[in-house]
Amino acid sequence: MGLEQKAGNLGIVTHRLEDLVNWGRTNAMWPLLFGLACCAIEMMAAGASRYDMDRFGAGAFRATPRQADLMIV
Repeated sequence: MGLEQKAGNLGIVTHRLEDLVNWGRTNAMWPLLFGLACCAIEMMAAGASRYDMDRFGAGAFRATPRQADLMIV
């Protein structure tokens, strides 16, 4: 029994990682400004000049899930 059959109609989206990566390559990703503990520090560092997420098109952090394309946890 696959994950799709086990999840049923719970609103869980299952997809191949390859399709997600290809979707990310075609669009500019706008991540949600969401962080818990140490993850928020790492997200701030990723947006800083040393790693520069903006060159990948992901520099525009959004404040609400409705405006964001990606939530990094």
